[in-house]
Amino acid sequence: MKAAPFHFHQPTTLTELAGLLATLANAKILAGGQSLMAMLNLRLFNPDHLIDINAIADLATLRHAAGKIEIGAMVRQHVLLQAPLIAQHLPILSQALGHVGHLQTRSRGTIGGSCCHLDPSAELPAMCALLDADFTVNGARGRRIVPARHWFEAPMQAALAEDEFLESISIAPWSSTHGHGFAEYARRHGDYAIVGAGALLEADVDGKIGRAALVLFGCDTAPQRLPQAEAALIGTKVTELDVAMLAAEARAQTMMTDAQVTSAYRARLAGIMIQRAVKQAQGRINKERA
Repeated sequence: MKAAPFHFHQPTTLTELAGLLATLANAKILAGGQSLMAMLNLRLFNPDHLIDINAIADLATLRHAAGKIEIGAMVRQHVLLQAPLIAQHLPILSQALGHVGHLQTRSRGTIGGSCCHLDPSAELPAMCALLDADFTVNGARGRRIVPARHWFEAPMQAALAEDEFLESISIAPWSSTHGHGFAEYARRHGDYAIVGAGALLEADVDGKIGRAALVLFGCDTAPQRLPQAEAALIGTKVTELDVAMLAAEARAQTMMTDAQVTSAYRARLAGIMIQRAVKQAQGRINKERA
């Protein structure tokens, strides 16, 4: 099966893109196309207009400004994986990127495409949730900032109006001595994760945790932060973490069932993945303090 007929547009500026979205009905944006092209060919989407944003240079910038890492929506996944800026300031994002698809898909796939498509098993939206990213949205009505906690509006639906587009993602790095950990279970490396987890821990000079962030993905329709477990970690010595408590908290989250995996199986995996991620973060802190 092939895609239904559509009109093709290729803007070269943000202004032109905003104008197209404001005037065209039933339009879809084409970024890397790793998900969209398959859905078009299966006729799950039948847009009247396809807007290719690959020629907009302003969407492909990567920079460190005002204390934050700003990533353009069209930055390729392989660029992020290889970028020293990301490895230095957002190491957990680099670690997660190694699990995103394969070399061929990462060479075309974009961070913005993944964060707008919002597959529940996708690593990049989960890392944005973990890192409390800000999403800069643009359109004919101007720019607005959407915090990560409000980005996941519905299953596979970002907080974007039909006449808006994602321009960039801004992330404030954690301290240079924080610990990070990432773990996921997939049938094969590069496949979508059945369940995954990420952890960030920051300790003071006495070795007590002063800041913590934990996330699960693949369990429900959107990434899940674990605020109760995060709060319980504050004030705990890095060497005395109760990983059993964290696993129990992870297993208690909402778990979906699909044709391949039951909710009970996902819950079991969630406990294991969060323990692995936290132990990685704990080990990195201990190494820094040694």
